[in-house]
Amino acid sequence: MSALTFSLKKPLRFSVNCATLTPDVLAPLSLTQIAGLTMLHGKQAMRVDELFDLSGHDSASLRFLNGSNKLDYLGANMSAGRIEIEGEAGAYLGLGMKGGEIHCHGNTQSLAACNMQKGLIVIHGNTGDFLGGASAGLRKGMAGGTVVVKGHAGDRVGDQMRRGLILIEGNAGDYCGSRMLAGTIGVLGKVGHWAGFSMRRGTLLLSQTPHLHASMQHCGSHHLPFLNLLFKSFAPFSKSFAQLKNQRAERWLGDAAAQGMGEILVMTD
Repeated sequence: MSALTFSLKKPLRFSVNCATLTPDVLAPLSLTQIAGLTMLHGKQAMRVDELFDLSGHDSASLRFLNGSNKLDYLGANMSAGRIEIEGEAGAYLGLGMKGGEIHCHGNTQSLAACNMQKGLIVIHGNTGDFLGGASAGLRKGMAGGTVVVKGHAGDRVGDQMRRGLILIEGNAGDYCGSRMLAGTIGVLGKVGHWAGFSMRRGTLLLSQTPHLHASMQHCGSHHLPFLNLLFKSFAPFSKSFAQLKNQRAERWLGDAAAQGMGEILVMTD
């Protein structure tokens, strides 16, 4: 069966809450019922078929064509299936995701993968602030799953992250891994200032030494053969990470100001 496809009819003026357009919600519905679902476009409720042209039948596999940075909450709370986005996506991509896969072939806005628990998100572009962080009012960020960003990420990657894996092939902004409690974040490009701020546990795997605050403690250079196995484990998600051969790293421990035991490993030759 062909994937259930949503083709955006025209550029959006306001943000659209797309939380209902997931395989979990759409599986028991007919195409006519799906077309009649209502979504908030700004403050106005609009039918799905007013915003999208629909085609295909397989609601376990969704496609969004002519993607827009105003399509918010795509894949929110989904637990199974696959979503493919051709173009950009808005904020909160994969909010609270519990399973399945999301592939976005464009840039996304802030708070992608926030509160994520399981599954896979691949962003073939750039993403905004608070990737894998916690949504407003919550103190738990990403708690599992895997996120791969082929481009760059904004500030506060993995803020309050508790578990899971984030791989960024480009650059990351300031406060990467801030308030992190567990998990792994890898960045192949540059990282902004104050990485690991208030970090408690977890690992930041970096290719370049960032500007760190005084309470991160330098522990010297170490030969770490396990890195070779770690890089190979990344092969299903990122060829760029899987091709790394480094077995030596500069290590920082902290954040001591938060009584933390997290680590920052900066790969060296």
